[in-house]
Amino acid sequence: MTASDAQPPEINAPKPATAPYWVIVPAAGAGKRMGTAQPKQYLPLADKPLIAHTLQNILGWPNVAGIIVAIAADDRQFQSLAEAADPRVHTVTGGSERADSVLAALDFLSAQQPPETTVLVHDAARPLVEHGDIVRLLEAAPMALLAQPASDTVKQAEPVAGGQSLVRQTLPRSEIWLAQTPQKAPLGRLRDCLARGLKENPAAITDEASALELAGHHPQLVPACRSNFKVTHPADLILAEALLRHRNSPAQQGPSQSQPGTDE
Repeated sequence: MTASDAQPPEINAPKPATAPYWVIVPAAGAGKRMGTAQPKQYLPLADKPLIAHTLQNILGWPNVAGIIVAIAADDRQFQSLAEAADPRVHTVTGGSERADSVLAALDFLSAQQPPETTVLVHDAARPLVEHGDIVRLLEAAPMALLAQPASDTVKQAEPVAGGQSLVRQTLPRSEIWLAQTPQKAPLGRLRDCLARGLKENPAAITDEASALELAGHHPQLVPACRSNFKVTHPADLILAEALLRHRNSPAQQGPSQSQPGTDE
């Protein structure tokens, strides 16, 4: 048996040439870990809201057919964004959890696109993904996601009294990857797996790949640049703004020189 023969079937599947695809952006949450009254996606970053930077980035990806943004039912801010006026941008009402919002967008898209349509799901709070990483993701297996190989030593915790934790064991770092987005799958496959996972084991659905995994699939891990971090805590906004200003400086204009899995 060769190394290729030993790979999961998803890796061996034919890799079609980049065709038009759709992007889903779940943006109905409140971002509680940020600790602000305003939903995280609308916090100011540089010269405009965080989600506006993310959408501007996505609209520059190659061959994007459309974007579906899942927003809260009481959202009154999204339509004021300049990016919302782009004819490729659509909205649906999201749910209380990320997976509910993604499923609502998949239901909307399923009414107008065939099940084999490629879908990428991307966090509203990841405005700095590199276009080169998007190209590598599109060229990967039909089910794939951007991820970062762990660089720190990873400890598994043992909870103890008083809300403290002790080290249970050290996990093999070579086997640990930190999942990012976008996460890619065919529309029909992802919709079926997500709906089934939410019905049978909703606590296990932490991202789209986990829904695919529960159905027995093995999405491909595609190394991503470190700049593709998720803005989660207040300090992340400071770092994101610094990187945005660095990218937009005259010395940095032109093709990105960053490499997947490395610092910029």
